[in-house]
Amino acid sequence: MSGAPKFTTLGCRLNAYDTEAMKELSRQAGLENAVVVNTCAVTAEAVRKARQEIRRLRRENPDSPIIVTGCAAQTEPETFAKMSEVTQVIGNTEKMMPETWARMAQKGPDFIGTTEKVLVDDIMSVTETASHLIDGFGTRSRAYVQVQNGCDHRCTFCIIPYGRGNSRSVPAGVVVDQIKRLVDKGYNEVVLTGVDLTSWGADLPATPKLGDLVMRILKLVPDLPRLRISSIDSIEVDENLMQAIATEPRLMPHLHLSLQHGDDLILKRMKRRHLRDDAIRFAEEARRLRPDMTFGADIIAGFPTETEEHFENSLKLVTDCDLTWLHVFPYSKREGTPAAKIPSQVSGIVIKERAARLRAIGDQQVSRHLAAQLGRSHHILMENPHMGRTEQFTEVTFATPQTEGALVTATITGINGTQLTA
Repeated sequence: MSGAPKFTTLGCRLNAYDTEAMKELSRQAGLENAVVVNTCAVTAEAVRKARQEIRRLRRENPDSPIIVTGCAAQTEPETFAKMSEVTQVIGNTEKMMPETWARMAQKGPDFIGTTEKVLVDDIMSVTETASHLIDGFGTRSRAYVQVQNGCDHRCTFCIIPYGRGNSRSVPAGVVVDQIKRLVDKGYNEVVLTGVDLTSWGADLPATPKLGDLVMRILKLVPDLPRLRISSIDSIEVDENLMQAIATEPRLMPHLHLSLQHGDDLILKRMKRRHLRDDAIRFAEEARRLRPDMTFGADIIAGFPTETEEHFENSLKLVTDCDLTWLHVFPYSKREGTPAAKIPSQVSGIVIKERAARLRAIGDQQVSRHLAAQLGRSHHILMENPHMGRTEQFTEVTFATPQTEGALVTATITGINGTQLTA
C-alpha cells in the first residue's frame, strides 16, 4: 500500500526543522511508501540509537525503502550503508536538494542501486543554507526559523562541524520576510535557531552580528509579540544584542548558554573560546540589564583529564552564573574527535556519578526559580489548552482550558513538580 513517507527525527531542533523541509520536498517529488530517518551524531550513543531505530522501523515496515540521512549519515555513511535494513544513505546537503527526492521518487521502491546506495558529498564545500525551503515550523503557538547552519569552530569533543559543515548565514532580509509571513499566519512567538547562532553574519557582506539581526527583526516586524533566541556562545555576544536585552521587552528573557565546563584548564583542552570568569561576567551583565533573565546551559561531565577539583568548578559555575535549566551531557568518546585520543579518559562510573550530581544541583536551581515565581504575573504563551510557557520558558499549567496559541496574562498560584500552576 502506498502513501506519504514516514519520517523519524533524532537529535536537535535543527534536525526537526530539516525534517519539515524534507517532508515538503518529498511531497513535491511524489515520493511514496518510504521511511526516512534523520539521524544525530552528537555522541556515540546517538549513533547507536539511530541504528536501533532503523532496525525497529524495518521490522514495522518490511516492504518500505529506508532512507537514512542527517549528521550521523554525513559523518559515518559506511556505518549505515553496511546495514541490510538501509536502502539509501543521503548526506546533509543532498537531503535539501529537490533533485535528490525527485530521483528517488522516479525509481520508486526499487531506487536502491549498487553504485549509489550512498549519496554523501563533502559538507565542507557547502557555502549557503537552504532557508528558503520552509517558513519555520512549530506548534500553533511557536515557530522556529533557521538563520544559520554549520560551525567554524573545532571544539575537541565535537563531531558536529563534520556533519553540518562550516558556518553559513541566512541573509537578514530573507529572515525578516519569513517572520513577517509567520506573524501573518498567527504565530505569537518566533525562535531563531542555528548550530552556532552567535556566528550569524560572519559570512555576509559587511559582516553583521546577531544583535543586528535581532534589532532589525524587532524594528521591521512590529506585530511580532515575542522573539526568542536558542543556544548562544556568550563570548561572541555583540553590543547590539546586549542593547536588545536591555531595551527590547519583546526579546524574551531566557538565554541558553553553550558553557560546557566551569574549569579553565578543561575549557582550554576543549578548545573553547571563553574562560570561567567570562561566563560569570556575561551572566551578571545580562541580568543587570534584564533582572528577570534566566539561563539554561550545556555542561559536560567527565571530559578526559577531568579531576574532582575540575568538576567542582563546574558545580560551582551553576550557582555562580545562577543557571536554571541545565542540559547535562555525560562525556561520550566520539571517534574522529581530538578528545577521543586523549589518554586520560575518565571512567564511565565516575562520569555517570558526576552527571548525576550536576543534575541534582540543576534540580535545586529549578526549584528555586519556581518558588520565586509564586504570586507573580506572567504573560504565558499557550502551547495547548492546559499548558503554556512564561517569558523565561517555564511551563505553567491551567485547570481551565485556554486558547491554544494565545498569550494569556495570569498570576502564578502554585508549583506542581517542575511546573507552575496559574
